[in-house]
Amino acid sequence: MTRFIQLHTLVSYPPANLNRDDMGQPKTAILGGVERLRVSSQSLKRAWRTSELFQQTLSGTIGTRTKRLGIEAFKALAAAGIGDKKAREWSEKIAGVYGAVKKEKDKELEIEQLVHIAPEERDALDRLLALLAAEQREPTDQELDELLGRQHAVDIAMFGRMLAAKTQHNVEAAVQVAHAIGVHGSVVEDDYFTAVDDLNKDDSGAGHVGDAGFAAAVFYQYVCIDRDLLKRNLGDDEHLTQEALRSLIEAVLKVGPSGKQNSFASRAYAHFALVEKGVQQPRSLSLAFVKPVASGDYLGEAIAALQRVQRNMDQVYGPCADARQQIDVLAGEGSVDDLLAFAVES
Repeated sequence: MTRFIQLHTLVSYPPANLNRDDMGQPKTAILGGVERLRVSSQSLKRAWRTSELFQQTLSGTIGTRTKRLGIEAFKALAAAGIGDKKAREWSEKIAGVYGAVKKEKDKELEIEQLVHIAPEERDALDRLLALLAAEQREPTDQELDELLGRQHAVDIAMFGRMLAAKTQHNVEAAVQVAHAIGVHGSVVEDDYFTAVDDLNKDDSGAGHVGDAGFAAAVFYQYVCIDRDLLKRNLGDDEHLTQEALRSLIEAVLKVGPSGKQNSFASRAYAHFALVEKGVQQPRSLSLAFVKPVASGDYLGEAIAALQRVQRNMDQVYGPCADARQQIDVLAGEGSVDDLLAFAVES
C-alpha cells in the first residue's frame, strides 16, 4: 500500500507582497465568501527548490529549468570555431530533443516550453558539445537520443516533469503542493512611496513616486508526499530519499517566496506544523478555514480550528493517519529536529 506523508503548516506573514498577480498586487482567492491572500504552489515550489537550504543539502542532485538549451549549445559551438550557419543548424537539432523550437527571428533556438533537466542530462549535453567541437561535425540521431535518460534529480522526482515530444522521459510528481491560503479575510492596501534624489539640492520634491500593493495574513499550507513514488523516482535510493524529505520539509517550515523581500523583509517560519504518516487516502484540512478565523487571535484560533477538524475527521472517518507529530511555537512545544526525524524515517 502507498505510504503518504502529509504536512499541515500555519505561518504568519507581516505586511508583504510575496506573490504578485499580473497587476503587481498580492494574489488573492475567495473562500467562504471572503477574500483571502493566496500564494501559488508554483511560487512556493520555486522558493524551496532554489533556496540555499536545498542547494547546500542536495548539491549535485538539483535540476535546471530553462528554455535556453539551444542558445547555450550555439554559444558553445560558436566559441569552438564552428561557423554560425552550422552551429545554428546543429543547435536547433539539439534543442529539438527537449521540445519544439520557436521560429520567431528574435527568439531563434529558444524552446517553446520550459524544460527541466537533471544534472546527469546537462552533463551529457556538455559532453556531446565538446565532442562535436573537437570532431567538427553535427550530432548523430543516436547521440541526440542519448541526451535524455535515467536521472535522479531530487526536484524532478518531487515535482515531476512533462516533455511533450519525449513522453517516455516524463516523471510523475511525488509531491503535491496546495496554494497557501489566508485563514482570515485580508484587505490589499497600497503603499504610496517616494524616493529622494540625493544630488538634487534645488528641488524639494521627490525624485521618484510610486505605489506597491501589500497585505498581511496567517496562511494555511498543505503538502502531500507519496513517499513510495518519491523513492522510485530516486532510483530506490533510501538515503537520498530521506535527505530529500528532510530538505523539503525543512524548507516548507522555513522558506517563503522572495517577492518584494527587500521592501518588506517579511521572512517567517511556520509557527505550527503537523506531520501525518500512513497509508490512508490523503486529505487537506483546509475545511478548518472555510469559515474565516474572525477574532483578533488569528494565530491561536487557527491552531485550534485545524486541530478540531483533524479530530473530527478521525471521529467520522476513523483514523486518517497511522502516526502524527507536531510543533507549536506559541506553546513552546515540540522540536523541528524531532519532527524531521519522524517525517523521514521509513
